[in-house]
Amino acid sequence: MCGRFTITVSWDELVMRFLLDGRPGKYQPRYNIAPGQWIPAIIGGPGGSQAEERRFGELRWGLVPAWSKDESGAYRLINLRSETAADRPSFRRLLERKRCIVPADGFYEWKPAGRSKQPMRFTRKDGELFGMASLYDTWVADDGMKLSTCTILTVDANALVSEVHQRMPVILTREAERTWLDRSENHPKVLGDLLRVYPPEEMRYYPVDPRVGKVQNDDPGCIEPAADPA
Repeated sequence: MCGRFTITVSWDELVMRFLLDGRPGKYQPRYNIAPGQWIPAIIGGPGGSQAEERRFGELRWGLVPAWSKDESGAYRLINLRSETAADRPSFRRLLERKRCIVPADGFYEWKPAGRSKQPMRFTRKDGELFGMASLYDTWVADDGMKLSTCTILTVDANALVSEVHQRMPVILTREAERTWLDRSENHPKVLGDLLRVYPPEEMRYYPVDPRVGKVQNDDPGCIEPAADPA
């Protein structure tokens, strides 16, 4: 799964990596992003590869589908299994029409360590940004209030991540990002082929301070390497 993640780069780095149009967005580096919070997301248009076709904004993490009676189930839908996303008509619609990318440079998982658990931060081996395949939707309350939310897709963990957890977020290649953001593409097989396990040899992980377990801790100290009690 993916229950905490980080994006610690500058706005300019984010713009360059994901080909955004550069207009100032509501963004700041985050070191301990948790479910229920507003998180950065990128939505594409027809073609999806050019800056003018990509929109940057915030979505609340925890999907509330448009057909929901209320928003109470959001925390159950922070992640969605990519293998079954197309099986239910309601989620199939999102897969075909409402795809987005959640940018990140790391995510956390907790590894058993005796009677406690040691948080580990997973990153690309080169430390670069990556995009997590996600789905979004907009729910409208009875009073007309609109709430835009998202869920991050997951796959079986690769050989590296499986040392700590059995699931991991879908990390898209740059080529896959273009197709994923292309709203003119809705073929189930084409989209399904993008949802692959990221190569373990291109990733690394290291222990961090247990203070990341508290969501109120969101500062550079969260990503600093710590001693592994194991």
